[in-house]
Amino acid sequence: MSSSAFSFTLGKRLRDTAPAAAERRVEANGGGFQGRTGTISTPHGEIATPAFIAVGTKATVKAVLPESVAELGAQAVLANAYHLYLQPGPDILDEAGGLGKFMNWSGPTFTDSGGFQVMSLGAGFKKVINMNADGTTHATGADDDVAPGKERLAHIDDDGVWFKSHLNGDKHRFSPEISMQVQHKIGADIMFAFDELTTLMNSRGYQEMSLERTRLWALRCLAEHQRLTEERADKPYQALFGVLQGAQYEDLRRKAARDLGAMDFDGFGLGGAFEKENLGTIVRWCTEELPENKPRHLLGISEPDDIFTAIENGADTFDCVSPTRVARNSAFYTPYGRKNLSNAKFKRDFGPLVDGCDCYTCTNYTRAYIQHLFKSNEMVSHTLISIHNERFTVKLVDDARLSIDDGTFFDFKAEVLGKYYSGR
Repeated sequence: MSSSAFSFTLGKRLRDTAPAAAERRVEANGGGFQGRTGTISTPHGEIATPAFIAVGTKATVKAVLPESVAELGAQAVLANAYHLYLQPGPDILDEAGGLGKFMNWSGPTFTDSGGFQVMSLGAGFKKVINMNADGTTHATGADDDVAPGKERLAHIDDDGVWFKSHLNGDKHRFSPEISMQVQHKIGADIMFAFDELTTLMNSRGYQEMSLERTRLWALRCLAEHQRLTEERADKPYQALFGVLQGAQYEDLRRKAARDLGAMDFDGFGLGGAFEKENLGTIVRWCTEELPENKPRHLLGISEPDDIFTAIENGADTFDCVSPTRVARNSAFYTPYGRKNLSNAKFKRDFGPLVDGCDCYTCTNYTRAYIQHLFKSNEMVSHTLISIHNERFTVKLVDDARLSIDDGTFFDFKAEVLGKYYSGR
């Protein structure tokens, strides 16, 4: 199948639909708003953007059936190429007909490249990976440090990465070519070029070296992707997104966007660690340089303030494990912030998690019952809270998309964030 099976159609631009009064926000934002609506077309369906992509790391959204993921409104699912490479193996997914058929998901699918593991199992292994940096300059050699008492499980060189499996200790080689081969066999509609993810703590010198390595890997990914697409012409076309790095440095981010934007990618991933307070600025640096006719995916974002910041600065899709991860600790999202269901006050609360929520959980179960399940270590509590949290996040982004179309984005943002962070 040819690349014509994948496309992006631009809808409305935020700067065109926002009221004139919103212009005063441009100065505060540091630049013009890049947000827009659009439609990504794939061989397995369309994605109306902006959209939240549910994370199904190992070909499953944790604790949630694929049928339930569809019912709660998720348009697509993202899986992890590294984990699926280890279990069950890319050959199994290829034989099954690809990721979607393997997991009984009929909609669009994404896979990341394994690049995250370059950092999380390498220099970032067992470190806290967050959106904060203290601005300190680290001593020489800190770029190779791992957390005290921990063993590095990934070693990078200019050709690729050696991984030590976290499952059984076996060694595995990933390179741009191998990542493409693995992802082609997994069969997702959208996949990402192999890159090196750095942390906010890496030195400027290392960031520059890593950025050039990722640029060269991007070229190798494109070449291998073209070869495999021709070799597997009987398979549905898989789009390839280049991944932009550069950490918190404007010149590096813009350089990455210009370099990869000039390559023949179908879209782009905005990767790397982000300082929370600079998230919108960094996204805008990238989107100002990228071609407007291709989609942009922001990796690892789900907090409401981050979602609005990302959307208004030009991110079309984004993913995060947070909705299901916090659910496993009994946390659930409400319009007035995140609450913890293990709190004693919910023991005799026979209302839904959120009044008026249309999710399966809220229309059928009470806070008291789900708290009982959680306190009893019944796994179905994870399922019920996860369904709600995923629905909350998906609907938030869906409503933000509609607000761009009808010109009420900034009013909607103010209303949502005012409630969510009110402390009620």
